[in-house]
Amino acid sequence: MNGPGRTRPQTTIFTRMSALAQRHGAVNLGQGFPDESGPAHVVEAAAAAMREGRNQYPPLAGIPELRQAIAEHQRHWYGLAPDPDEGVTVTAGASEAIAAAMLALVGPGDEVVALEPFYDSYQACVRMAGGVLVPVRLEAPGFRLDPARLAAAVTDRTRVLLVNSPHNPTGTVLGRAELEAIAAVAIERDLLVVTDEVYEHLVFDGREHVPLASLPGMWERTVSIGSAGKTFSLTGWKIGWATGPAALVERVQGVKQWLSFACGTPFQYGVAAALAAGEDYYREYVAGYGERRDLLVAGLRDLGFDVREPEGTYFVTTGIEPFGYQDGMAFCLELPERCGVVAIPNQVFYLDADIPRPEVRFAFCKPVEVLEEGLARLRAGLAR
Repeated sequence: MNGPGRTRPQTTIFTRMSALAQRHGAVNLGQGFPDESGPAHVVEAAAAAMREGRNQYPPLAGIPELRQAIAEHQRHWYGLAPDPDEGVTVTAGASEAIAAAMLALVGPGDEVVALEPFYDSYQACVRMAGGVLVPVRLEAPGFRLDPARLAAAVTDRTRVLLVNSPHNPTGTVLGRAELEAIAAVAIERDLLVVTDEVYEHLVFDGREHVPLASLPGMWERTVSIGSAGKTFSLTGWKIGWATGPAALVERVQGVKQWLSFACGTPFQYGVAAALAAGEDYYREYVAGYGERRDLLVAGLRDLGFDVREPEGTYFVTTGIEPFGYQDGMAFCLELPERCGVVAIPNQVFYLDADIPRPEVRFAFCKPVEVLEEGLARLRAGLAR
């Protein structure tokens, strides 16, 4: 029972929609987890670690092999050079890294400026730290950053810029000019920056992911967050990381020790093997998801959705006004029973989540046959 001063924890939209998917036997195109397992050699590396008895607590910062692999990944792809001993800490997924960063860097009353819509844990993490989340909206249909709007959002109470690119849920990949505008604000106002880069390798059509930490003047003020879950289809392993200058990473690690202390020892060995994958893996990964993106985008357009083709991530944002709806939540709550398909209403990714919005997010991190089945179900159900 809830006692005086207590409130019942809010159930996330992902829990609600997954329950509806089970109840109606729906194709789940809502929650962003792949249906496939990770690469076989990566799974075997984790299994081998288990067989070899590596099943006890790892070091707080993560096993040395994984920290070295993460540092080498940052150097190879972006020219960054985090110290594997002091500038890398392994976390229980990117979600813990975000929570630890907010608790480490944000104090009561501090403002955190984030690009809206935003992943729903951002608001919860900032609130847990006693901070205030200040949104800078990426407006439909283009979902591009307005530098003037960003600059206007920063006040004397602003402490951190929280930047997600490639961006969930819109699929926007911030270009170099947009990133330089963010960097200019951070440097001018002497702000810390936390970057959520879990979709860093999932960018399409020849675009480039540019970490903010790689821009002039940004390394010393930026904590970069990554994860194995999206890149290697290992979301259940919950292995993420934070990298950056030792002084900032030490603070994140100092909080992380009180959250989980350590995580998934054998999985860390598996992820170390995953990060050693050659560039062919990443090319095939992007090409495969590009084909699924094109299939889902074309199919949704053919059904009459107003589709915004994503530049990155594995999500497609669609407008539902052609079907006579203004409320994405109502549409998504009806969809499992009506069509046997689950999607996510974009309004849950806004600070004013109670205000109806006519955008809905579909995920294409599913096998082609699952996407085709989902489209067929949508066609049949929406026609009724």
